[in-house]
Amino acid sequence: MTTQSQQPGMLRIPDNVLGMILMVVAMLLLPVGDTFAKLLTDRLHLHPVVVTFARLLAQGLFLIPAALLLRHRLRGPMLSPVVALSGGLIMVTLTSLIWAFSVMPIATAIAIFFVEPLILTALVGPLLGETVGPRRLIAVAVGLVGALIVIRPGGALGPAAALPLLAAFAYALNMIVLRRASALRSGLTIQCGATFYACIGMATLLVALRGFGADQPALDQVPAWGWAAILAAGAFAACSFVLIAEAFRRVEAGTLAPFQYLEIIGATAAGYIVFGDFPDLWTWVGVAIILGSGLYVFWRERLPANREAVVAGRRKSRRFRLR
Repeated sequence: MTTQSQQPGMLRIPDNVLGMILMVVAMLLLPVGDTFAKLLTDRLHLHPVVVTFARLLAQGLFLIPAALLLRHRLRGPMLSPVVALSGGLIMVTLTSLIWAFSVMPIATAIAIFFVEPLILTALVGPLLGETVGPRRLIAVAVGLVGALIVIRPGGALGPAAALPLLAAFAYALNMIVLRRASALRSGLTIQCGATFYACIGMATLLVALRGFGADQPALDQVPAWGWAAILAAGAFAACSFVLIAEAFRRVEAGTLAPFQYLEIIGATAAGYIVFGDFPDLWTWVGVAIILGSGLYVFWRERLPANREAVVAGRRKSRRFRLR
């Protein structure tokens, strides 16, 4: 039964509706944080690794009060090997995406990144034992064709197109890790712990790069507006992740999944307003193919027969749970 807010005199919003609203807001906020990250690489010429570290640090700074405020939602061990693995995958995802933002329009990078649900569909069979039928595998192949249309091998993007693809692959792997970790932990617990591990990992990476003589603008050279941009990037990211965790607490993942594609709207708007970037016709064609393939996969997974196979696979995977 759907639960409702019980405060007298207030508008009662069913939990499932509230969850979808939270997801929509989160997807529209995420590109704002990405825009601040791109400003740091474009205008201050900060290395993407430096920007990733600063953003994660700011994100952790804003997650601390959120965790204290929502401490009753913290469940399970925050520091453990599986959460550390999630933190490492977050490092790869964010560094690759921010690097991509520095060399291409945000909307283009996000469009390529949206092959992630298709990669996840291809990985759940061998890694989680979930049954994926031939129709969904064909949809994955069609979606990858859409990505190739956006990338246009040999075009202006060049090797940089591999960056959002790497981010998508790492994010898909992280989704698999989170499925294992969430059996013993809440989403907020995982997010806080993974951010901590990612900050430690990025700090170690920065020290290693400096040890090898990599030339990077130091954070102490960042002007006041740059620090404001760093804090804003972290704040928008932290707020988005808390909203996503709250949305998934209220609504089934399969219902929320299509809302992820709203991020492309926010990314396009932010890229056009701030940087004057607007995707060309072929990019939109590729985006349409990727989104269509992803929505088809979501629809197939929600068919009763397919859902039974997915649930059976998830139960089987719990026997190999990481802790």
